[in-house]
Amino acid sequence: MIKITLKDGAVRETAADTTVLDFVKACSNSLAKKVLSAKVNGKTVDLMTKLTEDCSVEFLTFEDAAGKWTLRHSASHILAQAVKRLYKDSNVKLAIGPAIDNGFYYDFDIEKQLTSDDLVKIQKEMEKIVKENLKIVRRELSRADALAMFEEQGEIYKVELIQDLPEDAIISLYEQGEFVDLCAGPHAISTGKVKAIKLQSVAGAYWRGSEKNKMLQRIYGTAFEKKADLDEYLAMLEEAAKRDHRKLGRELDLFSLHEEGPGFPFFHPNGMVIRNELIAYWREVHREFGYQEIQTPMILNRKLWEQSGHWDHYKDNMYFTKIDGEDYAIKPMNCPGGIIVYRTQQHSYRELPLRTAELGLVHRHELSGALHGLMRVRNFTQDDAHIFMLPSQIEDEIQKVIDLFDRIYNTFGLEYRAELSTRPDDSMGSDEIWEKATDALRNALDKRGLKYVVNEGDGAFYGPKIDFHLKDSIGRTWQCGTIQLDMLMPEKFDLNYIGEDGQKHRPVMIHRVVYGSIERFIGILIENYAGAFPVWLAPIQIKILPITDKHADYAYELKKKIFDLGMRVEVDDRNEKVGYKMRESQMKKIPYILVVGDQEVESKQVAVRKYGEQDSAVMSADAFIADVLEKIATKA
Repeated sequence: MIKITLKDGAVRETAADTTVLDFVKACSNSLAKKVLSAKVNGKTVDLMTKLTEDCSVEFLTFEDAAGKWTLRHSASHILAQAVKRLYKDSNVKLAIGPAIDNGFYYDFDIEKQLTSDDLVKIQKEMEKIVKENLKIVRRELSRADALAMFEEQGEIYKVELIQDLPEDAIISLYEQGEFVDLCAGPHAISTGKVKAIKLQSVAGAYWRGSEKNKMLQRIYGTAFEKKADLDEYLAMLEEAAKRDHRKLGRELDLFSLHEEGPGFPFFHPNGMVIRNELIAYWREVHREFGYQEIQTPMILNRKLWEQSGHWDHYKDNMYFTKIDGEDYAIKPMNCPGGIIVYRTQQHSYRELPLRTAELGLVHRHELSGALHGLMRVRNFTQDDAHIFMLPSQIEDEIQKVIDLFDRIYNTFGLEYRAELSTRPDDSMGSDEIWEKATDALRNALDKRGLKYVVNEGDGAFYGPKIDFHLKDSIGRTWQCGTIQLDMLMPEKFDLNYIGEDGQKHRPVMIHRVVYGSIERFIGILIENYAGAFPVWLAPIQIKILPITDKHADYAYELKKKIFDLGMRVEVDDRNEKVGYKMRESQMKKIPYILVVGDQEVESKQVAVRKYGEQDSAVMSADAFIADVLEKIATKA
């Protein structure tokens, strides 16, 4: 008998060589129907894996990220099987087919050019394979046998993948019916587990992502356990398409992107209003929380980037230039500049924590295929801050940073979930330093009672971090804020402060952003609000529509009064029907439209139409102005 420790800490016994599936059935038959895979000692495995020794086991359902991954990975194999069945005469060769966030894809080398009509046929064949409920079985082969098998089948991409594996690598295959594929797994126990499938698009993709290689055809899809969940997801995608910030950015004249500067956004006057309001609010909150604003140069010497570690860990994403024969880099991060500012004078323990903040323009070399509107760009303004503190102040400062995050995210109605990201493979520093820093972040989260998940190996190269994933109005999540705890940079730059004992001591450093990238945050807000910004952010807050020319004087009198109070207001006195001008203003998503005619002029009133409403309300101009000023002041 062996002992199995479950996620809740309970310990059960089972016979050695029991499969995970049999073990979960012994625990709960109802749970066994939901489980897709499991983690055994932290490694995700399929349900037919045998339990051979004392271990920890965590059951994974579709509610878990790894469970979704298992189901969607299985869906990618069903896709490949369907393509193989349907296009036998098109010399189909299989490349790779992983699960990805929200779905899966498979890359094919196929003579036929696939179209949307083909996707309909392929999906029907996939649904047929699901109904066949084929068992998905793992097999392990020797390297020589696996190479011989795929060479005989003419699967040149599989042969290349095997040849690139280490000599001692375990070569595993997964079979379902007549279909077999090279794969590390894990997979669901049968094709029947994949209840709801939708193929979404076909696109070109270079083999292994290199334009030197052959262009393959990539089919994208998604899969769910239940059709109702799939329908809900597809409805969300439809809504997301309507909210696409690139589309709304053009319609609302906020920003543009051009071939002359791919990945370098151009902000128009309307977009600058939003940007400047966000920055003004950022400054207001940071002043309240005790930050001092700094600004550091955009170009700094190579030696600095070598000292910080960015040259070794990040240079593929950096831009370079030469000045007076020496190498310089355009900054991808603000932290080395912030460190230099700290180092310009000697600090006492009485000054700490010292909180410095910077709206720093950074440049990162992103691949052209990765660029996406404002969400992935090559230059952006990072709302950075660096906090230098005593080791004893770490947890208090983390709590204060989360307080600041709560203040700002609540203003936009954005909820978040937290992730604790631990040491990556390419990190600097000792195990002891990393363990100490990670424990400090974990303790701060635990004491706050904030729920979080652990994201193993995804920390920065200089320290662990807490990432904040914001949830928008249609349920999507976006990673924005981050808190990175750094005990290494102060060491590398020999930072110090004078302690109570009169001796030099090493401070600890927090790197943190709230918006993350101002550009990306604007993109998120455009989609969150579907372009209908709250009045304090709206580029034009009020549009006044005089019914005829004789009402124009009153309209302009109102405009001056409103403008002088700091609001953004326009008069539309074109010779067009009021209904036409009102529809146009609604399309521009202006928060308030004021219609003025004889009655309004005589009584000093306005007919107010709020964005998205069908009816107007007549009220005094002064009462309307007071109401809007209150909404702007409270950021309602």
